[in-house]
Amino acid sequence: MSASILVAGIGNIFLGDDGFGPEVMRHVGAGLDGIGVRGVDYGIRGMHLAYDLLDGWDALVLVDAIPDQGSPGRLRVFEADHESGFLPTGLDAHAMDPGAVFASLRALGGSPPRTVVVGCEVAEISARIGLSAPVAAAVPEALRAVRRAVAMLKGAAPCV
Repeated sequence: MSASILVAGIGNIFLGDDGFGPEVMRHVGAGLDGIGVRGVDYGIRGMHLAYDLLDGWDALVLVDAIPDQGSPGRLRVFEADHESGFLPTGLDAHAMDPGAVFASLRALGGSPPRTVVVGCEVAEISARIGLSAPVAAAVPEALRAVRRAVAMLKGAAPCV
């Protein structure tokens, strides 16, 4: 049986580069949806994502902005470590960071599926609509990374 994979874009489009996840999902389009794969732009609806994860997805591809580590626009693809213990606990219906989503999921009685993060280092998080030039330039590469992650998860290959 083929793996069921949820591709989730998260972020706030009103905070500049934090809107990376929703922007990537806007370009993913219907080409991603298929047997066992569903793409959703969750925006800032973290609790909605936590509830959807209760549906028993085999894997999650999370598309999000990540903190600047000196290379704005640099794409990083990695497998999330759900066992590291750094995640907060408890329910928070207003939080959107991945740690809060997974903590809410656990508080609801679920457990996070295998998760691949497609993240882009931000250049600027400020009250504005639109991505900075380096983050916008990373969107096509992020689309390819999402498709590679889905293909890898469908084949249950080792971590990217």
